[in-house]
Amino acid sequence: MTEAKNFRELAQSFGGVAAEYDRGRPTYPDGLFDALERLSGRALKGARVLDVGAGTGIATRLLAARGADVVAVEPNGGMAAQFLTSSPGLPLVRASGDDLPFHDRSADLITYAQAFHWTRPELAVPEAIRVLRPGGALATWWNVHDETVPWVRARAERMAAALPERYHGYGGISEHTSHFAPAGLAVERTVLRWERRVTVDHVITDLTSRSYLASLDPDERAPVLAAEREATLAEFPGGWVVEPFTLELVVAVTPS
Repeated sequence: MTEAKNFRELAQSFGGVAAEYDRGRPTYPDGLFDALERLSGRALKGARVLDVGAGTGIATRLLAARGADVVAVEPNGGMAAQFLTSSPGLPLVRASGDDLPFHDRSADLITYAQAFHWTRPELAVPEAIRVLRPGGALATWWNVHDETVPWVRARAERMAAALPERYHGYGGISEHTSHFAPAGLAVERTVLRWERRVTVDHVITDLTSRSYLASLDPDERAPVLAAEREATLAEFPGGWVVEPFTLELVVAVTPS
């Protein structure tokens, strides 16, 4: 499988697991949005925000709850359909960050929650700069499973062994944001640590929505998920999992 074909297949796979994505994926703690306001230099309340790669609207809903005037941008049909179900009343535009259908200097903030690595940065960064107002910000963030915790690291090792052509782990935030500073953006970074307490079933639902599993046929995916359920129950026999995350945030501000 070529790298380009693999990338397209992984990106397209989310449509088939959009419901699992919305149910299983982690949310974001309030501290993320406090940090976003601090690093961008402006309040979310009243800000014109484009949430690009919005998926089912997990971050979009939280941005709206903070008072942002937010528009979701999502290219995938299945994810967009789930967005309309999960995020009623919030506006949605079918497009990608590589070609934003918005006027020049029309947004205060462009956000990518768990999504910037699906863009072509050489296109997405200039598009963001074009659409942002002077002093506006491009913000990207990722919830990352904390592999300093032994059971999380063991799960990653199992995935790498089971899916060597699909699972490559997380390469770090700099891998995806190296285009920001050369484009003339002032870059700030921070990391938050948090955890959630969920059931084993919830963990498996989350895994089902991950691209390296979502892109498999159901009969190929089933044994991998069954093995993960067994391993997770062995680690947490009571059925409840404390799942640790590091949340990596990069905010890149345009010149005023």
